[in-house]
Order: sequence, then C-alpha cells, then structure tokens
Amino acid sequence: MHYNINKGLLSLFFIIFASINFSCESNKKLASYEGEKHKGVCWVGTRNPLTGGELQSLKELGVSHLSQTPFGWQKSVSEPDLNWEKHRNKTWWGESSNGLLSTSDTAKALGITDILKPHIWVRGSWPGEIAMSNEQDWNLWFDNYKDFILYYARIAEKQGIPILCIGTELEKASHKEKKWREIIHAIREVYSGKLTYAANFTEYQKVNFWDALDYIGIQAYFPLVDHQNAPDLSQLIKGWEKVIPEIEQTNITYQKPVIFTEIGYCNTEDAAHSPWVWPNERRSATLSEKVQALCYEAFFEAVWDKPWMQGVYFWKWYPEPRGREPDFTPQNKMAEKIMKRYFFNPKPTDG
Repeated sequence: MHYNINKGLLSLFFIIFASINFSCESNKKLASYEGEKHKGVCWVGTRNPLTGGELQSLKELGVSHLSQTPFGWQKSVSEPDLNWEKHRNKTWWGESSNGLLSTSDTAKALGITDILKPHIWVRGSWPGEIAMSNEQDWNLWFDNYKDFILYYARIAEKQGIPILCIGTELEKASHKEKKWREIIHAIREVYSGKLTYAANFTEYQKVNFWDALDYIGIQAYFPLVDHQNAPDLSQLIKGWEKVIPEIEQTNITYQKPVIFTEIGYCNTEDAAHSPWVWPNERRSATLSEKVQALCYEAFFEAVWDKPWMQGVYFWKWYPEPRGREPDFTPQNKMAEKIMKRYFFNPKPTDG
C-alpha cells in the first residue's frame, strides 16, 4: 500500500512537471529578426582579380549582403585530411585571402555587407556524406576542421566581417555536438562577430547546438511540389506552408532568428521538385525562366515577411553573367526582376 501511494505521488509529480514544461514551451513566442533583413546573394569567386564595377549591379538590385565562399578540399568522404589555401599554391583569386579581402573592401564601399561562409569540397560527393569510419579518424578530422575554420575566423576578424558561418551541410558530422561546441568556443576566442551554421534542409531540425550560435542557418532547398511539371504560384506557396511550421518550431525552441544561408532554383520546369539538383544533371529538363521566377515569388510571398526571417542568400551570382543553361543564377532572367521588386518594396511584416 505504501508503495502504491508513493508510485501514485510520483506519477502525479511527473504529470504536473510535464504540464508546466508544456505550458512554458507553448507560451514561447517566435524570435524576431534583428535590424535590417539580409537581402543577399551567394557570390562566386573569380579565377582572376576583379576589374571594377562587378558589384555595382547588386546595389542597383537592392542587394544589401553577399556571402563569400572559400573552399577546403577533401579527397573522399572518409578521408580525415583537409587542405585549404595555406596548403595550396593554386587557388582561384576570388577564393584566396587576398581576393576575399579585396571583394569585401569593394562591397563595403558600395554599402554591401559580406559574410564569410567556408565550404568543404569533397571529390565525387558532397559535404553531407562526410563520415569517418572510426573515432580516431573523427578526432583527426575535427582537429583539421578546427584549424580550417579558425584560419577563416581570423581573416573575418581582421577584416571586420560581421558574420561567420562555421560549417556548411556537414549532415553526418553535425551530430557530434561536443566537438562542435568545442569548435564554437575556439572561434569565439578569436572572432567577435556573429555565428551561424548552414544546415541542410534535411538536417536543421537535428542540430543540437543552435543555442551556442546567433542564427539558425538553413540551406533551404526544400522540395515544394511532388511532381516535375511546371507548377503554378499557388502550388508553390502551399509547398512552403507545409515547411514553415517546422521552421517556426525550431525558431521557438532555440529563440534564434533564421537565415536562409542558401536558396536557389534552376531555370527549368522541374526546379521546384528537387531544387538541390545540379544543372549538369538537368540537361534533359525543359528550360523555364517562368518557373524559376515563380519559385522566387513563392518564397517572397510565403516566407520573406515572417518575423523570424533574418535574411536570404540566393544561389548564385557571377561577377560576370555566364551563358550556361540551365543554371541557378537569376542574372538577366525573370527571377532577377522578382528579386529586385521585393528587395526594394518589402511588404509589412507579419505580426
């Protein structure tokens, strides 16, 4: 009898505790963005130095931010060794430290803010597949990655770049929470700006260290339709309406604004079905500037005005437009006009 009473009291305690915890969680509000929203593009580093005027068109389109992407190189997804600028003689100028600093200076002169967003380039794969086969290799990989990201954190600090992205799409490595918290602590020792991590759209809900960062970063290549035919605007907006509650739950849980560190669509009819697919895998797809533009419009109509939306970076922007078809860039396409319209004429924020 005594045991049953204690058991009953214990059950009652857990019910009360769970109710209080649920009530506190449900009373949390959406965390709002800070200052001005980032109206950004992902800048493509050039092989040779800029000649002048390449960034002027961004100002004319209402762009306020750009991300610069230096690379580290990894031979395979299970190889712990990592090489970057300090190990190589051959690096494209726009991805070198000199190129990063020069581009940053040029952007600043135009009133454009740059953020630094290093990537790992993996031969024959992508960063989301990086996974070591044993703990010894994981430890070595994280040691190398720490050196890599600190190299760029020091550059960002010296240049006064206000935001550093600590990693991009490292989906099979981001579960190593303790390692990432150690890296974040080391970065904050040398860098005074704000931090984010660019989680793949399939990954961001599983990242457990958002509380240690300043922004929730998402590579927002969410599929918006379940077919490869040309969609209309209403279908695309409905696609976003399925995704938004999940983003808002992460925002509420961690109380951090959200940056779409990348989002982009090719100029093809199937762009909204699998936005992440590279152009060279879409050569048989039907070209469509209209679908690309509708995808941009759907983002602005469904997401841009959300109070948690700190900003967006569209993939991608060449210093000089290229004629490759298909491609992600909105340059000289209908999507560019959509981007300009919303960047210059934002709607009132949802309350």
